[in-house]
Amino acid sequence: MRRRRILLLVHEGLEPPASIEGLSSQEMAPFKAEYDVRVTLEELGHDVRVLGLGDELGPLRDAITEFEPHVAFNMLVHFRGLANMDAHVISYLELRRLAYTGVNPRGLVLANDKALSKKILAYHRIRVPGFAVFRKGRRAKRPAKLGFPLIVKGATEHASLGIAQASIVYSDEELAQRVDLIQRTVCPEAIAEEYIEGRELTVSVMGNERLETGPVWELSFDNLPAGSEPIATRKVKWDHAYQERIGLRSGPAAELESDVAARLEKLAKRIYKILGLSGYARVDLRMRPDGVPFVLEANPNPDLSFGEDFAESMEKRGYSYPQLVEKLVSLGERHAANGPG
Repeated sequence: MRRRRILLLVHEGLEPPASIEGLSSQEMAPFKAEYDVRVTLEELGHDVRVLGLGDELGPLRDAITEFEPHVAFNMLVHFRGLANMDAHVISYLELRRLAYTGVNPRGLVLANDKALSKKILAYHRIRVPGFAVFRKGRRAKRPAKLGFPLIVKGATEHASLGIAQASIVYSDEELAQRVDLIQRTVCPEAIAEEYIEGRELTVSVMGNERLETGPVWELSFDNLPAGSEPIATRKVKWDHAYQERIGLRSGPAAELESDVAARLEKLAKRIYKILGLSGYARVDLRMRPDGVPFVLEANPNPDLSFGEDFAESMEKRGYSYPQLVEKLVSLGERHAANGPG
C-alpha cells in the first residue's frame, strides 16, 4: 500500500477530536463518521490533514497549496447550508486536478435533486412513486392523478431532514400545511410523492465502471407505536434513545428470495449507472407486499461510520472497515486518472 497525503474534508465544527474517551454515543454521533475515517486512514499509514470547511473555498485552496495532497477524502454533504451545493466544491477539486473520494459533481447534482432523478429514472422505465414538486410562493395544488396518502419531503435535502410521522398526509389541507412547513424550515422546494406501503430496503453500491453491491439491507421496527408508519424519520436516524424504544433493527433483508435479492442488486447497479455516480452510494427502495419495488432515491456518499449500514453491508461482501476506506481512496484515484465526470 502506498502512503499518501490525504486531505480529509469535513464540515466546519465537525472536525473529529483527538480522542473520544468518555463521550457517549449520542455525543459522538455528529462526528463519528469523520472520526472513524480519520483514525482508519492514519492507522493505514497515510498522512492525514483535516480541513473543516465553512462557507468559503479560500481555506480549501490554501490547504491544497500548502499540503499538496494526493487525494481529498470528501465527507461534505452540503455547502453554505445547502444540500445541492456540495457538487460545486467537488467541481473545484476537479479544476485543481485533485483526486477525491465519492460521487462526481454531475452525479451529485442529479442524485441530490429528488424530482430530477425520478424523472430520469422514469424515462428509463424504472418504477418510481408518483410525485409533484411545490415551489415556495406558489399554492400547493395537488395534481388530480396524484392520490393519497402522500409523503412530503424537501426536494433537495437528505439525511431525513424534515421527515417525521406527520410527513405522511391524507388530505389537501394536510398537504398544504406540510408543504408550507418544509418550505419555511427545510428548503424552498417541497416534493410530495406517493407513499408506498411495504418494506424499507436499501442496496449499497461501490465502484466506478466495475460495480459491487452489498446485500439487500432492511430497516425494521419491533416496537413502533400504534398508528405510526415504518419510515426512516429524522428521529429514527439520529435519536439513539428513540431507536432503542422502537426496537430499530438494520441488517440483511430477512426471508428475501435469492432471485428477488439478485434483481434488486442488479436494479441498484443500473440506477447507479443511469445517474452517472462514482465512488459509492446507497439506493433506497420500498417494496410493496406484492413484491413490486419502487425506487425512492439514490443517496450519494452515504454515512461511512463504522457499524452503520454502508460499512456493515460491505463487510458482508468481504471488506473489513480499513479495506473499505482504502478501497474508496483507490476508487477516487482511478476516477481522477480516467478524467473528471
